[in-house]
Amino acid sequence: MAQVKALILTGYGINCDNEAEYAMRLAGADAKRVHINDLIAGLDSLDNYRIMVLPGGFSYGDDIAAGKVLANKIVSAYYDEIKKFASLDRLMIGICNGFQVMIKCGLFNTDGNLMDHQEATLSMNDSGRFEDRWAYLKRSSDKCVFTRGIERVYFPVAHGEGKLIAPDDVIKKLESQDQVVFRYTKEDGSAAGGEFPANPNGSSGDMAGICDPSGRIFGLMPHPERYLHATNNPYWTRLREEASRRGEPFDEEGQGLKIFRNAVEYFK
Repeated sequence: MAQVKALILTGYGINCDNEAEYAMRLAGADAKRVHINDLIAGLDSLDNYRIMVLPGGFSYGDDIAAGKVLANKIVSAYYDEIKKFASLDRLMIGICNGFQVMIKCGLFNTDGNLMDHQEATLSMNDSGRFEDRWAYLKRSSDKCVFTRGIERVYFPVAHGEGKLIAPDDVIKKLESQDQVVFRYTKEDGSAAGGEFPANPNGSSGDMAGICDPSGRIFGLMPHPERYLHATNNPYWTRLREEASRRGEPFDEEGQGLKIFRNAVEYFK
């Protein structure tokens, strides 16, 4: 069986594309980094791929707002192609800046009219500064393709504009339609309740990631591609010692890999 092809979008200011490509390759995909300008110029086509990854970074220097310039470029110059891809049985994931781009493109609208308008956004962290730390997450949706079989994870965050906000009616629809995929929690798994640092940005309802109504389009602020190996975890030596004392094998795989493996396995 041919490998599932994954496109990793890259461009000016994006700096997590290599990690995202590596993650997709570890998961079994045939991954390729493609510049947004090459897509617009027709040098490559989304028709060739089943998975699209919008990685983290600071696209176009996060001028105006994080992800806004790239989102405007996509909507103005590549609207038809992205909307077609999103409407087919394909998968899209946006991580950190990629999530910021996708939400500003209108790819998570609760009414299913993707890219026709924008219902939510990601704003400045309540702390007023860039937050670079690890966060505990709990899956709160059974809909999202990328998070099947996942309950709780520990992922790094690194962003200045990660606070998900929307009108009350949109928040209620995201929750009622099972579109809230991950929520920030405390270490014991209890709700963060908006408290810092468990909720690193003040996001409404402790939301760390959401999906579209189909569950095929996923965006999150934490970075799963930065936790592909056990040694990426800052507590890995302690975890290894605890496993040894219990007489259990130490899992060398990082929790983030499951996100990308789920995407590949969706097409098998």
